[in-house]
Amino acid sequence: MLTPRWVLAHLLVIGVGATFVVLGLWQLDRHSERMALNELRRERLAQPPADLQHLLTSAGEEFGAIEYRRATVTGEFAPEEEVLIRSQVHLGTAGFHVVTPLETGVGRGVLVNRGWVPLTLDSVPVELAPPPEGATTVEGWVRLSQERPSGGPQEADGRLVVFNRVNLERIGQQVPLDLAPVYLVMVGERGVLPEVVRTPEFDDNGPHLAYAIQWFGFALVGLVGYFFLCRRAWIQLGRAAARSATTS
Repeated sequence: MLTPRWVLAHLLVIGVGATFVVLGLWQLDRHSERMALNELRRERLAQPPADLQHLLTSAGEEFGAIEYRRATVTGEFAPEEEVLIRSQVHLGTAGFHVVTPLETGVGRGVLVNRGWVPLTLDSVPVELAPPPEGATTVEGWVRLSQERPSGGPQEADGRLVVFNRVNLERIGQQVPLDLAPVYLVMVGERGVLPEVVRTPEFDDNGPHLAYAIQWFGFALVGLVGYFFLCRRAWIQLGRAAARSATTS
């Protein structure tokens, strides 16, 4: 068991097993981080609504600190500047999210995701799902601008009706308002168009715990298997030595 070949095998197995354990511990850390993030987001959603401008002022430049906070804002919708966000599903049916600017002051506004409509309503302003007219107070939860993922589809140039995501900078290029650095996902009555987006529950902790168990399992199986391999080799060496002693 101490020949160079076996020593090299021992070191290899220990190194691989240690790597699996480290990967398992890393996944446990990811699991803990995900649970903490979900708890933080649930706490934010549970807080009473606050004025959006007040939240923005308190956040400074750290707008992630107010994501999923419930907020209210008052203004007038501008349906002529409405856009659609593709690839949205409601109860198994594909459609769009309707995003409408809310003018909150002279030259200022905030984008509001008013909810889901089916694919047949693919022109704006959406006739069967108009926003309220006149001064309106909107309640919703805060979301950050959705950035293009690596390799994701890029928006075309020019004025668009349908977008891939709620990218505030890109939509702001065609909206004649100074948009807030966050947008609101509106809450309201269900069963009418647009169907309001379901409030997130943050009960998905991801696959990290399962991955951790897999890595620990790989380490355990490898070490146990190697133990029996060594035991078998040791027994065979003992039998060979016994036969040699008997022969001599």
